[in-house]
Amino acid sequence: MKHSQNDTASQAFYFHTKLIVGLGNPGKSYVNNRHNVGFQCIDHFAQAHRISVKERKARAKVGFGEVVGKRVVLAKPRTFMNASGEAVGRLVRQLGAPLDDLLVIYDDLDLPLGKVRIRQRGGAAGHKGIQSIIVSLGSDQFPRIRVGIGRPDGDEVAYVLSDFTPAEKEIVNEVVATVSDAIYCILTEGIEAAMNRYN
Repeated sequence: MKHSQNDTASQAFYFHTKLIVGLGNPGKSYVNNRHNVGFQCIDHFAQAHRISVKERKARAKVGFGEVVGKRVVLAKPRTFMNASGEAVGRLVRQLGAPLDDLLVIYDDLDLPLGKVRIRQRGGAAGHKGIQSIIVSLGSDQFPRIRVGIGRPDGDEVAYVLSDFTPAEKEIVNEVVATVSDAIYCILTEGIEAAMNRYN
């Protein structure tokens, strides 16, 4: 069986690689939703470091690249949010990545809009995408970046599936850039340094 150069290049990244996953829902109608801020963070980091996140692998869109001499895989699951674990579990197994080398970025209702919290591990706290990942991996021992979207007075499902308002979008643009800086910090200085700087 012949392998293309792209296949060979992709396989070369399957060792000692940081897997960075943003959570969201696939499809154009969800692009600007509050629930898709994880995807937005991946897009920003990818653009900043000239990584194309277009290859389809393990039920995700992925991009392979190198940042400050470290190999990274950026991923956006092609499953819906509540089944994120299907993609993340497959990627972790294909990459042979230790859970310390996994970083998941997602929205959090319990944080005010624009706040960032970095943690080395922890439970799902009601987030179904994270719960799906925990079930798939059989562990909650993986780093994550939580991005605050605030909690509404009304229907939470309708809220997370609605778009940011123009005023909110200005704040989100700033926090997405901050998350990009935090990812860079994790890659260069480690997660504890990023927690001290950005939490």
